[in-house]
Amino acid sequence: MSSTLAAGSHTSQRRIAFATIIGTTIEWYDFFIYATSAGLVFAQLFFQPAGKEIALLLSFATVGISFLFRPLGAFLAGHFGDVIGRRAMLVATLVLMGVATTLIGVLPTFAQIGIAAPILLLLLRILQGLSAGGEWGGAVLMAVEHAPANRRGRAGSWPQLGVPLGFLLASGVTALMTGLIAPGEAYLQWGWRIPFLLSIVLIVVGFIIRRSVEESPVFAEIAERGQQTKVPIITLFQRHWYLVVLAALVFVGNGTLGYMTTGGFLNNYAISQQNLDTTSVLVAATVAAVVWFFSTLLAGYLADIIGRRNTFLIGFALQAAVVFPVFWLVSHAGLPGLYVALVLISTGLGLTYGPLASWYAEIFPASIRFSGVSITYAIGAVFGGAFAPMISQMLLDATGSTAAVSGYLLTATLLGAAATLCLRDRSGIPLGPDNEAEQASGATMFSPGKPPATLADAR
Repeated sequence: MSSTLAAGSHTSQRRIAFATIIGTTIEWYDFFIYATSAGLVFAQLFFQPAGKEIALLLSFATVGISFLFRPLGAFLAGHFGDVIGRRAMLVATLVLMGVATTLIGVLPTFAQIGIAAPILLLLLRILQGLSAGGEWGGAVLMAVEHAPANRRGRAGSWPQLGVPLGFLLASGVTALMTGLIAPGEAYLQWGWRIPFLLSIVLIVVGFIIRRSVEESPVFAEIAERGQQTKVPIITLFQRHWYLVVLAALVFVGNGTLGYMTTGGFLNNYAISQQNLDTTSVLVAATVAAVVWFFSTLLAGYLADIIGRRNTFLIGFALQAAVVFPVFWLVSHAGLPGLYVALVLISTGLGLTYGPLASWYAEIFPASIRFSGVSITYAIGAVFGGAFAPMISQMLLDATGSTAAVSGYLLTATLLGAAATLCLRDRSGIPLGPDNEAEQASGATMFSPGKPPATLADAR
């Protein structure tokens, strides 16, 4: 494939950047609005008969259960993304997420329809999980496969920015509801539904934007030659299972700490354990999302300058340094301490999230790349983020101390760092179907293959 075809025009690059950022922002707004509500209202409205503590655990469990279905979403989207194209999967996953989120906004509570309420809530959360499992792979490949070799790091950070933006939007809308539009009991009665219902407007906008994007040039060339793999998932696990394991562990190191904030645990800890004002905590989370946004953007640029691997290692070092101080800050310094804790967490998260898309894209061969990045990301999310809030709550309940929670976060961070050291930096490797042999070898420090291309070569 020619570099011109792979890179596309500057206009196309801007359109791709806009489409991937907007699309993933909407997708993750939907996902995070649920996680935010899980810690604030779902325990009371859908699981209250179980008792206060069990209800909260059940509410956090529904956050995690959806992650168990993300691999299924990744399998389906990965298969069809490698067979029929990246763009079709982007549109399909966006619509699925929007429909599920909007329906949650009109769902009756336990007091209205009994046990059917939490069952229906869980089913809709599962649909969110299926969508989230398939969306990410398509978005990152559209961005990375359109980009010049020396700009893949920053191009890959575009869809990543949708995660902090989605969290920012979810936290901001919820803070607006609890603080101004429907404070107190009004939020429990009807205010919590508004952020879910807003999803229908966002989906229309996202659908129009994503439909306007051209297909990935890598897949376009594969399709033109008729070289699609019939069952890409089988090829992936037969030949590259070890890459799936290592790359998933890299994301475990990021996701476990990340879902302390996006999964609602830290917010709930600050509100219920430290008695901080709900709206003030949500505003702090919104500020943290802004920091996360800029650190993710910075990480994309750093990945093109010092490499994906080095950027990850810096981020994991920062994460390891903050996992114990963050709870002390919240406990001893109140709201200012929460701000500092969230800023520290968000900076480390950005550095270990921004380069993820470009690195994942560069370690899997073109013909199975959608399956590879989607399934790896989904598996990493299951073991890194799925039940992190629930596990942390159980550790806190069992020990009465946050030290066990911090130890859990540190273990996950060190696992991510160890997996990072096992993978090679592949910056600049050709991504097209003509280079499948090179793409299929040498991705780990233990496997044979030519040394990774330098950034100077990529230029």
